[in-house]
Amino acid sequence: MVGGGEIPMNTLPSGSGFSRIDARTFNVCWFLLVAAFFIVVVAPAHATRAENGTTFDGPGGKIYYEIVGSGNAVPLVLVNGGPGLDHSYLHTSTVWDVLARNRRIIFYDQRGNGRSSPLKEGQSCTLADQIDDLDALRAHLGLEKMVLLGSSWGGYLSMAYAARHAEHVAGLILVDSAGPKWDEKSDLDDKVYPEVVEREKSLEFAVEFHDSAAKDQYNREDFSMLFYSPEKRDAFLALVMPLKFNWEVNEAVSRDLSRFDLTPELPKFRFPTLVICGRFDMNVAPVFAYQMYRAIPGAQFTVFEKSGHLPFVEEPDAFASRVESFLGTTPFGTLN
Repeated sequence: MVGGGEIPMNTLPSGSGFSRIDARTFNVCWFLLVAAFFIVVVAPAHATRAENGTTFDGPGGKIYYEIVGSGNAVPLVLVNGGPGLDHSYLHTSTVWDVLARNRRIIFYDQRGNGRSSPLKEGQSCTLADQIDDLDALRAHLGLEKMVLLGSSWGGYLSMAYAARHAEHVAGLILVDSAGPKWDEKSDLDDKVYPEVVEREKSLEFAVEFHDSAAKDQYNREDFSMLFYSPEKRDAFLALVMPLKFNWEVNEAVSRDLSRFDLTPELPKFRFPTLVICGRFDMNVAPVFAYQMYRAIPGAQFTVFEKSGHLPFVEEPDAFASRVESFLGTTPFGTLN
C-alpha cells in the first residue's frame, strides 16, 4: 500500500498478460485526457498560465515544446491524451511542479495540435508519424534517455514508441492508458451513465455535420463521465470547457491505429514500468491496466481508489508521491 493522507491506494509489483482500449462512435476515443491529467481542484492561475515554450522543425512541420524544472535526473516527457488534444490542459495541475523539483518536465504538442503546425491538406498523421515526432523531440533536446509518462491515448503512443526505440526509454509510466489493441472496447459509460450516453447519441447527427455547439456539448458530456468525485468533475469542466479538440487529427490517427496490436511487444520491455489506473475509470476499465501490468516484466501496479480516468486530478498529492517514489527508487541514473 502507498498512502496519500486518507486516500487509499493499492500497489503491486510485476506480472504477465495483455489488454485493450476504447474507440467510440466518431472516433472520439476519449482515452484522451491525459498524458497526464493533472491535479485536484486546480487553481485558476494554473489554468491561465502563460506558455513559455518554443518550436523546432520536426519531420512533418513545427513541433512545440516547453520545459519546466531542472536537475540532473533523466527528464520526464509527458505524452498527453487524445488523439486530438494539445498539452495545454496539463497546466491546470500542480503535480508537474512537484515532479519538476528534481528533473526537467517536458510538455509538447503532438502533430497537428495546439502550437505545433496544423496539418496540411492531405498530410500524413499516423502512429508512425507520431512516433517519429516524439523521437525527433528527443533528438532535438539531445536526450540519450527519457522517462515517458503517457495518459490515455498518450499511454498507447508511449508503448508504441518504446516498442520501436527501447534504447532511448529509461522508464515508462502508463496512466489509465489505452490498451494494446485500439479497437477493443470495454468502456462502462453506457452501463453506469445511460442517461449521459443517451444525450450524446442525440448529438451525433449534428456532430457529423461539424456543428461546433454540438461538438462542445458532446465533449462536455463525455468528459463528465471520467470522474469519481462530482466536485472535482465540476471544477475541471469549469476550467477546460469549451475544450479545443482537433477532430481531423483524431480521425486520422484512429483510422491508422485499428491495424495495430501491441500485445506481443509488452513482454519485450526491459525498462522500469509503472502502470497506474483509477478504480472507477469508466473509459478504460481497470482490468486492462492490470493485464498490461501482468504482461510487462517487472512492472509495478497502483490503483487509486478514489479516482476515475484522471487520478492526477482527483488524488493529486498521492499521485505525485507515487510517481516521485517510482522515479526516486528506480535506477534511472542521471545525465551529465
